[in-house]
Amino acid sequence: MKKVVLSVITSVSLLMGSQNLANEAKNAGLKAIPESVNELFKLIDNPKNPITKAKVELGKQLYFDPRLSQSGVISCNFCHNVMEGGDDGVSAAIGHKWRKNPHHLNSPTVLNSVFNQRQFWDGRSPDLEDQAQGPIQAAPEMAATPEHVVATVTSIPAYVEAFKKAYGENVTIDFKLVADTIATYERTLVTPSRFDAYLNGHENALNKEEKKGLKTFIQVGCASCHNDVGLGGGMSPFNVTATYKHNDIGDFKGDKNGMVKVPTLRNITKTAPYFHNGEIWSLAEAVKEMARIQLGKKLTDKETNSIVTFLKTLDGELADTQAPVLPASTDKTPKPNN
Repeated sequence: MKKVVLSVITSVSLLMGSQNLANEAKNAGLKAIPESVNELFKLIDNPKNPITKAKVELGKQLYFDPRLSQSGVISCNFCHNVMEGGDDGVSAAIGHKWRKNPHHLNSPTVLNSVFNQRQFWDGRSPDLEDQAQGPIQAAPEMAATPEHVVATVTSIPAYVEAFKKAYGENVTIDFKLVADTIATYERTLVTPSRFDAYLNGHENALNKEEKKGLKTFIQVGCASCHNDVGLGGGMSPFNVTATYKHNDIGDFKGDKNGMVKVPTLRNITKTAPYFHNGEIWSLAEAVKEMARIQLGKKLTDKETNSIVTFLKTLDGELADTQAPVLPASTDKTPKPNN
């Protein structure tokens, strides 16, 4: 009888501890991706550009289509590969004519980017619709003009019909609408993880060591910047307590106030290399460096490994990973210009 009572007490104690940790995480500003489709839709939809199935399907094709670039080689997926981690896996993004980004900037993941409060490393875009226009036109990236993009899309009958299906028979296909449609697809690139399941009430979604890692993550202060649904995505000062050891690689210094967009920690194991200039390849090293320059703390190996153990629970999977079949070009489709 005594053993049964002790077992019950232990079980209740563990349950209460888990619930307390979940509440501690929520109080620290961490939020889960909702399990409810309706609740998730409220988070990712844009009332000015409502999500529909037809828009998402068309946006996915455009996202994967390299013909939107001047060279006919580089698509949105080229630098933000949804098959990999939503990024390109190199330190500095490679763009038009195989040139590195002139500022030595690393490509952020597109996965879960809908949860960012701002887009781009300097936060200059307020949403994905605005952001989608940038890389297409940027000389170091896709190097296309709005006229090229519209000419390409309207030269392909299947695309014209798809735009009519998505927006109505009288649709006018312009550059903004193409970008908005790509953004609609990007809004759906959400990857729920075991961490979300835990915050949503499934206490066994994380094991004992992973829960310890979550607690360490909170206690150290990581959640002061890596918070909300995206575990990042807001703007924060950089080099708060020390200077990043690779600070002089590239000329990026943040926005006019020195603020830098906080990268999401979702799928962080799949998005190396780390930091804005992609100079750190080890996740453990990235954790230690962040603690040093942002929190003024020198983490032990035990603390670092504990946090990394938690970060691995943020890996999620896309519901749809199949690449689309693109419609054929016509004689009117602009030729590549390398």
